[in-house]
Amino acid sequence: MNLPLTPETQRLAAASEQIERAAPGEFTHSTLQVGTMASGQPIALPLLLAKGRSEGPVLWLNGAVHGDEINGILAISDFMAGLDCDTLAGTVVATPVSNPTALDARRKRVPQDEQDLDQSFPGDDAGMLAQLLAHAVFDGIRQCADAVVNFHTMNPLFSSMPYAVYKDAGDGAASEDEILGAVAQFSPFVACRMSVASAAELPGNNAGALDYQCLKHGKLAFMVELGAGSQQQPEHIRSGVEGLRRLAAHLGMLPANKTKPTPVRRVTRRTHVFSRQGGFFRQQAAAGTTLPAGQPLGLIQDVAGKTIETITFAQDVQVIGIRNDPVVHSGDRVGFVGLEWDTWHEQ
Repeated sequence: MNLPLTPETQRLAAASEQIERAAPGEFTHSTLQVGTMASGQPIALPLLLAKGRSEGPVLWLNGAVHGDEINGILAISDFMAGLDCDTLAGTVVATPVSNPTALDARRKRVPQDEQDLDQSFPGDDAGMLAQLLAHAVFDGIRQCADAVVNFHTMNPLFSSMPYAVYKDAGDGAASEDEILGAVAQFSPFVACRMSVASAAELPGNNAGALDYQCLKHGKLAFMVELGAGSQQQPEHIRSGVEGLRRLAAHLGMLPANKTKPTPVRRVTRRTHVFSRQGGFFRQQAAAGTTLPAGQPLGLIQDVAGKTIETITFAQDVQVIGIRNDPVVHSGDRVGFVGLEWDTWHEQ
């Protein structure tokens, strides 16, 4: 017998308990208690849960692992609001704001400990706040989830078209074809394959990423990057919602989608691009395009308008992201490009 959850038990129950107790056909909005502030105010994660009337997989959606990345929150919210539990097979669980104190502070990292939450998984229930938050999310995923989508955006200083990132987790994880079959449902500009050992690309504890830890625990998992941070971009939010609908159909949770996904441009090597000179970065290319060899990504100009640096490549590149903020110093990032790629087709 499924007993109704009171607001108090919903607040305190772990995600796995809430999933188990939810009645078929039920949609709930509750919280996961993590801790308290000095004032006594609770630190809690919102938890959305839609349980279908028929059996099926558990799809877990995570957003705002970085507090300044907004589009994923809104895409998750819109997707969940449009679900019909009577026709859903399986369960959709969402932690749309997994880094609440960073969101409230409009910052990337957890303000209380300056840790990157997406380098803190699987977490620790007796650690720093970032580890407590990671544990609250990952404990439910580890016990219940079959597939996980972790929504991000690019740095707020950059523009990008929606793209995907997935990790190479070695033997025992979901196969690359399985991952790309799921990624393809989002029609990303590119899907970047990333090794967690690539510290030159992204310094830090890359093995602490949510999607990597999910893969290591046998879950299908990847990242979707929905545009730029610290703003809402309706077209990218809509693309995230449509991708989730197609993914749910791909997983057998919603009626089959008759639209076959387009081939995926798989980037196997990418790099950040840095300015050598300080000045003003003037874009000469656009995110989501292929830049021919020798054509400028951008110019660095001084205050008199004189070009002091021209940024080009000896080969064609995929422009994954490009800087919008023109004020740059030597060593600032001005672009993010794919250097090697091929085309993956659904089998």
